[in-house]
Amino acid sequence: MFKTMHVSSGDTKALLSGLQTKAQAKLMQKFVSGEKPNWNSFNSPIDALRTGTILEDRYSLILPDNYFSQYKSVCKDMDVLTCRIDFGKVEKGNLVDFEELKTCNFSDYLKFEELIINDANLLDYVKKHYKDNYNQIQEQLLCSGLDSAKIVFLAVYSYDDEVNYKRDIQENEYIKIKVPRDEKIISKIKERAHIFQTIKDYYSLTIK
Repeated sequence: MFKTMHVSSGDTKALLSGLQTKAQAKLMQKFVSGEKPNWNSFNSPIDALRTGTILEDRYSLILPDNYFSQYKSVCKDMDVLTCRIDFGKVEKGNLVDFEELKTCNFSDYLKFEELIINDANLLDYVKKHYKDNYNQIQEQLLCSGLDSAKIVFLAVYSYDDEVNYKRDIQENEYIKIKVPRDEKIISKIKERAHIFQTIKDYYSLTIK
C-alpha cells in the first residue's frame, strides 16, 4: 500500500479539483490502492503524450551536463508530496534550478511569439491559459524548496515518431518562462494534501 501513498506533481490538477469531483475520488482511490501502474509513455497510443516524451528526450541533448532528467524531490514538511522534475540542475550535489518542459502545437507556440513581439507579460498568460501547468510548477517548487524555476514551451511540428526521434531542437523552437513561488497556490496544495498526509501517517504508525 505504501508504494502508492504519495501525491505527485502529476496529481496536482486532481488534488486542487473540487472535493466532490470524480478527479478527487480517483486520486484517493489510487492513493490507497497499493497498485502502482507500469506503463511506458514512449509506447503510448495517445499521440500528444508519446510525442511529448520523445521530444523531452531530444530536448535533454541540448542541456548542460549538470541537468538530470526525472529528478525526484520530496517535500520536507509533508513527505506525502513528491515530484519528478523533467530536468533538475544540480550543483555540488544540490538542486539549484529546474526546467519543466511542455509541448504545444505550432499555432499555440506562435501565440507566445506574438506576445513577445508585443512585450506582453508571459507569466500572466501562463497563469490564465496554462493554469494546470502553472499549478504543477508550484507543487514542484514546494517539494524542491526552490524560489523559482522555468517552464519551457516547445513547438511540435509533427506527431510522426520517426520524425521526432531525429529532430534537432533549435533555440528558436522553444520559449523559457521564469515562474516564481506563488505562496497562495502552495498554501492551497498543502491544505488539500493534509488528508493524504494524515492517512499516510496513520498507516505508518499502525503497520509495522
